[in-house]
Amino acid sequence: MPLHTKLTQLLGSRSVVQGGMQWVGLPQLAAAVSNAEDWVTIPAALRDAIRDTRKMTSKPFGVNITLLPSINPPDYEGYARVAVEEGVRIFETAGNNPGPLIKFFKSQGCIVIHKCTTIRHAKSAERMGVDCLSIDGFECAGHPGEDDIGGLVLLARAAQELKIPYIASGGVADGRGLAAALALGACGVNMGTRFMCTVESPIHQNIKDKIVASSDRTRYTSSARSATPHASSRMRFRPRSCDRAPPRRCQVRGHPRPRSGQRGRRVYDTGDADAGIWSAGVVVGLIKDCPPCAELLQRIERDAEAAIEQMVALRAPKAKL
Repeated sequence: MPLHTKLTQLLGSRSVVQGGMQWVGLPQLAAAVSNAEDWVTIPAALRDAIRDTRKMTSKPFGVNITLLPSINPPDYEGYARVAVEEGVRIFETAGNNPGPLIKFFKSQGCIVIHKCTTIRHAKSAERMGVDCLSIDGFECAGHPGEDDIGGLVLLARAAQELKIPYIASGGVADGRGLAAALALGACGVNMGTRFMCTVESPIHQNIKDKIVASSDRTRYTSSARSATPHASSRMRFRPRSCDRAPPRRCQVRGHPRPRSGQRGRRVYDTGDADAGIWSAGVVVGLIKDCPPCAELLQRIERDAEAAIEQMVALRAPKAKL
């Protein structure tokens, strides 16, 4: 039996969301996850990407629009209009000043999930009228925020402060992670790095193999504290042990800002891990295989149910009267 949460009620899906990863969350992966009866996001997509996804699945999917500071920002409003015109009704927003986009989406009867790395930003989005929040701990790849708060504390704080449903993002790759997130008050999880290692993932097999070969001590650095903190692998991705923790924030060499992400795309296309900056979360230490998306999601839900049953079994029996 699939888990029944506020997320499954809201979206008519299971309890796992695939994150909208640049150069990774393409139509083929989005369709595979959607066909496995989960809700997914694809990157800020133009008309062709949305239509390509719809050719491969009749299930719901959403569009992620991340608003990042840039000298020449993309036409975010144009992305939003195109997606709505194409019949998309589920959106994930993130980044700076999402208010105008949230207002537009809600005026069109859309469901909006907003990604936040702090409780204060989550409460602001709550006031803007979003339907659900994605609470992103420091374990996230991509843009983990500046406050360096791990998911264990951030999700518990969300349970204290928020009135609307929220999902957990960062550090989740298996059923135990899903069960833990539910125990902390979340109604589901958002996974990115884990979906990179699936049969349908569009990235080169060499990169999948490097992730699978990683351990929980694989060393990562983040860009210097800036308007867009970004958890990334080194230019040379070397799974290796470290005798001491890396600096809290390090400038990743060869990482221009603002970023177009083209160098990271070369990594995924060619399989050369040294070709540019690419993102992967600390969750790599939990990834041991590359199954089909449907098999992965079934396993995660089955293992989550088993973990929940184990927790229920911890309850002391009621005393007999």
